[in-house]
Amino acid sequence: MTTFVLRFSATPRGARLARRLASHQMDLWGWAYGSPVHDTVELIVAELAANAVTHGRVPGRDAELRLSRDDGTGHVRVEVTDVRGERLPVQEPLLDGRPLTDGGRGLAIVAALAENWGVAPRPGTPAAPGKVVWAVLSVAPKGRPARTGTQAGRTP
Repeated sequence: MTTFVLRFSATPRGARLARRLASHQMDLWGWAYGSPVHDTVELIVAELAANAVTHGRVPGRDAELRLSRDDGTGHVRVEVTDVRGERLPVQEPLLDGRPLTDGGRGLAIVAALAENWGVAPRPGTPAAPGKVVWAVLSVAPKGRPARTGTQAGRTP
């Protein structure tokens, strides 16, 4: 397993930096800019980081991005950690496939693109405050993109 970890400020600028550095890391791992796997991971990082700085922000506390590549299982895992464990993400309800509110589409996008996603308590000893929102994507070995999410015909 190969892992990339970045602590970023819980600000829009920090979320943008997390997306850009995740994009660069995916390219270094062999998924070229513009490839389906690269762009999918970049979009998921953008959504989860934006949620962390919008809903999980505590002034003076950072957020964390963790990308893990497991060549043995053919998965890339995206994790974004924030310190607001009491504010769990909620996927907005849909009516005829459309959200009922103006916001709330980010997790629907993550659900459509990822093989799986969820929320877990933030790890730490003793238990650290906060949560980890994660998403897992299936990827083909050696940087060849696998079909994921709606590309594979799966619906959220």
